[in-house]
Amino acid sequence: MSVQSKSESPEVPAAQPVCLKNAPIVPGTCPMPDIAQLIGGKWKLIILQILLFQGMKRFNQLRRQIDGITQTMLTNQLRALERDGLVSRKVYAEVPPRVEYTATQRAQDLEEMFHAMHNWWLKGQAQDGSSGKP
Repeated sequence: MSVQSKSESPEVPAAQPVCLKNAPIVPGTCPMPDIAQLIGGKWKLIILQILLFQGMKRFNQLRRQIDGITQTMLTNQLRALERDGLVSRKVYAEVPPRVEYTATQRAQDLEEMFHAMHNWWLKGQAQDGSSGKP
């Protein structure tokens, strides 16, 4: 019987990126980590949903509409979305300052994804017969 020492670990194949079926795959790359960086997290999809389907919002309108988000977190998420080209920010030279946020065309291109997620949710509800909430 052979005993393997700690330094002699078996060869483990390198992790391969997991991508969607039928998606164009460039060997060794997958867009999912980049997509998750752009729209992942607790708040970004909620912010984008509001701006996509309700239109332009001012900062405090967003803050009142998103239950549980802090001012700092909303500021950080909006800055990240703006930096990534998903949200545009328009500042008016008024006192007090007025700032409006809108979804960019890049964000509007996600509308179909939002509808697909909504349909996925409804399908799951019909199958489960539950509210889907924990």
